[in-house]
Amino acid sequence: MADSFSKKEKAKKKAQKLKEKSQRRENRKSNNNKGKSIESMFAYVDENGHLHDTPPTEERSEINLEDIQLGAAPIIEESPIKTGTVEKFILEKGYGFIREDGGMGETIFFHTNDLLDLVKQQDRVTFEKEKSPKGYKAIEIRKQ
Repeated sequence: MADSFSKKEKAKKKAQKLKEKSQRRENRKSNNNKGKSIESMFAYVDENGHLHDTPPTEERSEINLEDIQLGAAPIIEESPIKTGTVEKFILEKGYGFIREDGGMGETIFFHTNDLLDLVKQQDRVTFEKEKSPKGYKAIEIRKQ
């Protein structure tokens, strides 16, 4: 009895799969990476951290051991007394803001209780910075 069309198509697909499988097997055999020399698998790292196929030829630069700093960098003690300009001062509410000289453009809060001299806006003042829960706060404010 003759095979139907679908049976012939299934047989063709099966034969095609077997053919592709045998081709892949042959490719694996011909492109076999096993048995290569170990030197071809090495990767060399230079002093800058770059990978190379060949070993580095140049001599490494010597580093003076005294130049290496271990641990945290030393903390430079800065003067506790800062200078700045009164940016905004609201006497009725009892607070104001000082812009520190050489600062990052941020203003520092102060309360009238921390004033040692009476100040007004745009006055040059000296003060000390103190950490508060809401940021920095100026204390011991004197007019220059």
